[in-house]
Amino acid sequence: MNTPIHRLSTQDPDFESRFNALLHWSDEQDEAIEQRVASILADVRTRGDAAVLEYTARFDSLPAADMGALELKAEDFAAAFEAITPAQREALQQAAARIRRYHERQLQANGQSWQYRDEDGTLLGQKVTPLDRVGIYVPGGKAAYPSSLLMNAVPAHVAGVGEIIMVVPTPRGERNTLVLAAAHVAGVTRAFTIGGAQAVAALAYGTATVPKVDKITGPGNAYVASAKRRVFGTVGIDMIAGPSEILVLADGSTPPDWVAMDLFSQAEHDELAQSILLCPDAAYIEAVHREIDRLIDGMPRAAIIRASLKGRGALIHTRSMDEACVISNRLAPEHLEVSSRDPHRWEPLLKHAGAIFLGAYTSESLGDYCAGPNHVLPTSGTARFSSPLGVYDFQKRSSLIEVSEAGAQTLGRVAAELAYGEGLQAHAQAAEMRLKR
Repeated sequence: MNTPIHRLSTQDPDFESRFNALLHWSDEQDEAIEQRVASILADVRTRGDAAVLEYTARFDSLPAADMGALELKAEDFAAAFEAITPAQREALQQAAARIRRYHERQLQANGQSWQYRDEDGTLLGQKVTPLDRVGIYVPGGKAAYPSSLLMNAVPAHVAGVGEIIMVVPTPRGERNTLVLAAAHVAGVTRAFTIGGAQAVAALAYGTATVPKVDKITGPGNAYVASAKRRVFGTVGIDMIAGPSEILVLADGSTPPDWVAMDLFSQAEHDELAQSILLCPDAAYIEAVHREIDRLIDGMPRAAIIRASLKGRGALIHTRSMDEACVISNRLAPEHLEVSSRDPHRWEPLLKHAGAIFLGAYTSESLGDYCAGPNHVLPTSGTARFSSPLGVYDFQKRSSLIEVSEAGAQTLGRVAAELAYGEGLQAHAQAAEMRLKR
């Protein structure tokens, strides 16, 4: 085979060591990046708009006399929407409608306030309210992702967020028309052509022009990830994402060229992306490798795909599909394809994954763009304890407590007893003052 990719078998005596070496990825950022980001954040916090203008001119080659020149207006979105092709307009609208419909279902299922009264008339419950203002970072320049805008802005809109502030870098003033058209479809409130750590800082701390937000979501480069990590606590963030990942569990029934292309679909993101196939059929693994060799030269991003497959890709022969499911749970992948004749046989065994794609016709790319569920997913094994972005990320919950006079007689004694035990006299006496004498 001409395309280098790791070949492993769970029956090899050195499988564990080779497998663990394949998975190792450090999210520690280069110290120079960390120091530079810290400096930018501090400068924007101190000088506000002036610092944002300076860094935008320096890093994006986009000089501007004032922040007004960097703010996008609703008419810019509308003009971009009219400028794209009818097919692109229809695709954006259909994708947005499916994403909206899915997240509306999510809202109805568990995003509502609730309350009840117990036997003594005490009211207990939960009040769910949307965030007032969120910031969405949308990559620009070489990487421009209208799909990322839809996946962040639409659920925020469904959740009832009051203002959605978009930041998108436009190096040398190059605006991506499809991104602006997506902003028109998704209902973005305000937008600024700024990016990098300075954009994160502006959203987190606020400037004279850029409003301070409550939470920042959306992907970015190492500088953006470092900045989000540093401002967490001042604002909320969605997650710190690592390189993109796909794991394919195959029983050998799917055309091997389909699986090869699915592996490419993550490998083409960048050299650190990870694409892994788990399969109990050795002949099928050989067929997939042959398709990788056949197809790769025709890919525009062939060099990136090769580097990704060579560095972190793998074709792994397992003893069975059951063993493949066990390994999958160890990995807790971002994207998990169950490419099988009977995917519902294996789905109950799969506990940890950002998104699970069932059946040969469910390519991961459909989830990236238009299936409906969110494509912002936990990476680097964090699907063990994290979830996809959703309506719930744009809401907060407040507990409701209304104790009746009768309820205070029972609860007051319990609370006082525990408070005295903790040495908190005022807590105890506040409860006891409500007791009938």
